[in-house]
Amino acid sequence: MPVNGERSRSSRRPTLEEVAARAGVGRGTVSRVINGSPRVSEATRAAVEAAVAELGYVPNTAARALAANRTDAIALVVPEPETRFFSEPYFSDMLRGVGAELSDSEMQLLLIFAGSDRERQRLAQYLAAHRVDGVLLVSVHADDPLPDMLSQLEIPAVISGPRSAAETLTSVDSDNYGGARSAVEHLMSRGRRRIAHITGRLDVYGAQRRVDGYRDALRDAGLPVDEQLIEPGDFTDEGGRRAMTTLLERHPDLDAVFAGSDVMAAGARQVLREAGLGVPGDVALVGYDDSAIARHMDPPLTSVRQPIEEMGRAMIDLLLTEIADRRPTTTRDPQRRHAVLPTELVGRASS
Repeated sequence: MPVNGERSRSSRRPTLEEVAARAGVGRGTVSRVINGSPRVSEATRAAVEAAVAELGYVPNTAARALAANRTDAIALVVPEPETRFFSEPYFSDMLRGVGAELSDSEMQLLLIFAGSDRERQRLAQYLAAHRVDGVLLVSVHADDPLPDMLSQLEIPAVISGPRSAAETLTSVDSDNYGGARSAVEHLMSRGRRRIAHITGRLDVYGAQRRVDGYRDALRDAGLPVDEQLIEPGDFTDEGGRRAMTTLLERHPDLDAVFAGSDVMAAGARQVLREAGLGVPGDVALVGYDDSAIARHMDPPLTSVRQPIEEMGRAMIDLLLTEIADRRPTTTRDPQRRHAVLPTELVGRASS
């Protein structure tokens, strides 16, 4: 039977110093491993993790956060109305990927909407008080003030899609240019020659790149680029309806449509049906995102698959690195700071 002193020692919590001694490293190294810093060798990380397991060490989250000036919270900021967030599959898929990647960490995720000036002002006050360790910013428009605000506050941040080719914040995107090219090339391979494009909001860089891919695919095939066959949309069902109506008024002889989102393609499909045009018999139709909408349309929609969940996971991975490594972003490897994930055309009956 152990004496009182032995019982006391065996029941108390191991300390960070004891983990360091067992692993044969310094206290700071143990702290970096526990906080997920990339500036630790794999051998050292393995030794620390083994010592943690052997001793049964449990980090004191509150104390660690206080000592490191950390909150152990991340904000997912959406500069859009709540109605759009809950109606478009893109956002739910992104949230699913973010949540899955955070599931093994101690970080809490806060969802914040900032679609109005008042909401942005409230967000600025919240972030200035350092209530979160980092920010994920999705659906960014070219004139959005939030990215610059995050830079001024020196808050680690990752955005879904750069604002331009000269983006300074860390970003994760899909290959919008290549995805658009694959859509148009697919339609041309089906014999379509009068191919219209319903764009997304053109203050979004990703939508601009899809227009570039559309134009270049036509040019490279020796087909003229008719600007009257390009009509702006806004990533909504109603936007797709309006754009399709305008396109049919201009070019009733069009034989294919590439829509910049599945949601807009669904709106376009309704207008084509009301006009008595069959899909794909009269007009072939391709969307973008490969969401549940594409699979449930009649006929099922050919669509460019964005790896949206994987984008969410990649954003979290980069943000945790930003949080652990507070060096200025200009000193980091640009290729690591701007991830571009591949797209894939998924063929279905609509084309």
